[in-house]
Amino acid sequence: MTRIALLIGIACVTLLSFYLFIVHPWWFPAGVSAHAPAMDRQFTIAFRLLGGLFLAGQFVLVAALFRGRSSSGVALPSSWYGDWRLEIAWTLAITAIFFGLSLAGEKLWSQMRIHDAEPGALAVEVTGMQFQWYFRYAGLDGKYGGTSVKLMDPSAGGEAAVGLNTSDPAAKDDVVTGTMFLPVDREVDLSLRSVDVIHSFFIPNMRFKQDAVPGREIGAWFQATKTGKYELPCAELCGFGHSGMKGWLFVHTPEEYKKWADENLAPKPQ
Repeated sequence: MTRIALLIGIACVTLLSFYLFIVHPWWFPAGVSAHAPAMDRQFTIAFRLLGGLFLAGQFVLVAALFRGRSSSGVALPSSWYGDWRLEIAWTLAITAIFFGLSLAGEKLWSQMRIHDAEPGALAVEVTGMQFQWYFRYAGLDGKYGGTSVKLMDPSAGGEAAVGLNTSDPAAKDDVVTGTMFLPVDREVDLSLRSVDVIHSFFIPNMRFKQDAVPGREIGAWFQATKTGKYELPCAELCGFGHSGMKGWLFVHTPEEYKKWADENLAPKPQ
């Protein structure tokens, strides 16, 4: 009876896993960045390969349960259990699979993280703080104004929240917003920082995720390939208000972005 109950349990787990594997009712949102297709392809290969290994392992487990005893119910001799050649073959196969996936993933990671954004990429500074994202654009001069911890006032929002030194000439056309605006089909050169704890800047549709660490400025880039509105949650537990820390990214056509830039990135009147 115990063996039958175990077989039923294995069958239920296997069928449920097979259903989720084939139908996958919970899945990624549509990928709309330049590197999203390669990342999705890498994940799909790993998912199918490891899913196949899981099913194979379940079948082997069932076969072992059936063969673990003779037809009379007497346990087979201990010499039946274990085969060093099969164990070595299985270990080598798993090692080769994970080594191959690691090499493929390292190549993709290098393309996404190690290489710098192309010349002419749009520069945006991302600042995370409890519990808000702020985005700073350098304006027409292409230079960020200075910031200071002494000038930071998170309760005031905007320029005061990031500690912008408004007396700095380079800050005259800096724009700080709580919403991110980008043009489609143009690389974005990000500088991420945090003023309190570790936050994680996450754009699921862009397949982009990068921690923002206090005391460090971390560079990263991506390129949106489709216009739309996309959620920007924080993916790092950062305090009691973590669940409410999210922003929005609007990806515009070049014409729409130019209109927004002309209206918002012009130098402020002196």
